[in-house]
Amino acid sequence: MRGIMTKGFVTGAVQPMVWAGDCLRLLDQRVLPHEERWLECRGAGDVARAIHDMAVRGAPAIGIAAGYGMALALRGDPGSYDAAEAVLAKSRPTAVNLRWVLERLRRLKDRSAAAVLAEARRIHEEDLAQNRRMAQFGAALLPRGARVLTHCNTGALATGGHGTALGVIRTAHAQGRIAQVFATETRPWLQGARLTAWELQKENIPARLIADGAAAWLMARHDIDWVIVGADRIAANGDTANKIGTYALAVAAARHGVKFMVVAPTSSFDPRCARGADIHIEERAALELTEFRGTLVAPANVDAFNPVFDVTPAGLITALVCEEGVIRKPSVAAIRGVLGRPTKKAKKGSDPFFTPAWKRVRKARK
Repeated sequence: MRGIMTKGFVTGAVQPMVWAGDCLRLLDQRVLPHEERWLECRGAGDVARAIHDMAVRGAPAIGIAAGYGMALALRGDPGSYDAAEAVLAKSRPTAVNLRWVLERLRRLKDRSAAAVLAEARRIHEEDLAQNRRMAQFGAALLPRGARVLTHCNTGALATGGHGTALGVIRTAHAQGRIAQVFATETRPWLQGARLTAWELQKENIPARLIADGAAAWLMARHDIDWVIVGADRIAANGDTANKIGTYALAVAAARHGVKFMVVAPTSSFDPRCARGADIHIEERAALELTEFRGTLVAPANVDAFNPVFDVTPAGLITALVCEEGVIRKPSVAAIRGVLGRPTKKAKKGSDPFFTPAWKRVRKARK
């Protein structure tokens, strides 16, 4: 895997990845906004390293990249399916989209390189369409002149294009609904300061950057209408795992009467996970806290606790927004009302929900 310097994006739009025929080109998000460097991934190992090292990040984008990684592996060695799947599955454990994509590919009757690539491209296209659809649902919840707060990066860089939470903001801005966006810096990788602020500038959306620790005071002093965030995994009861700091924002929002919106595709819902306590929370190296780009910012050898996700209880969420609609006051019953009930006749490895909504998704995949 090697870096390629470019002066801009292939198509001029913000996008995290491009299928180049013989490789997957990933925009290295670790060096944005000061450098636009592309990585060439030529096998599943390259893609897994890019996911683990956060060159590509955001649950939907991780899943899409993994699909292309499987296609690359099979092109190089048609017999490497199981090994490639295993290395990709271990790259990031919390984001359910990664597992969802790998399971979807495994259900293919034809698991040739060509068939897997075609499915990976369908997943990519579906994600973009889903982003635009959920953005319309989410934007409709915002009043004119809305002042919103967002966390981490949930834009085009984190998805197949357009974005989840930031996609709602982008669409709402186009509709004239956004007066001001506040973006948290998002420790420890500063995805808000580096990536979200960059995307908002490109779209000419009025935005101000704040420190993570300033969010509660912002809510107390300013008229914030909504906190809008993404999700890496949503349990059956609506408990939501997202970037560390999301739970604190939800607690502060509840205290100050601010509405709280989670925006994620149906592939981020995990009905096999009953509640948030069952979600595995990834912990990463202490160096991500004690260093920044190789420069030590804390005492040498200091111990650190570095979970990169937390879980927001469903009771603190005003609305879950997906491409199938809006789930208000999320609960098992409310989620089933939009996504449906699990079928008792579901075969092992099949989609856990069997409903008209999920049948439409499956039909679109064929």
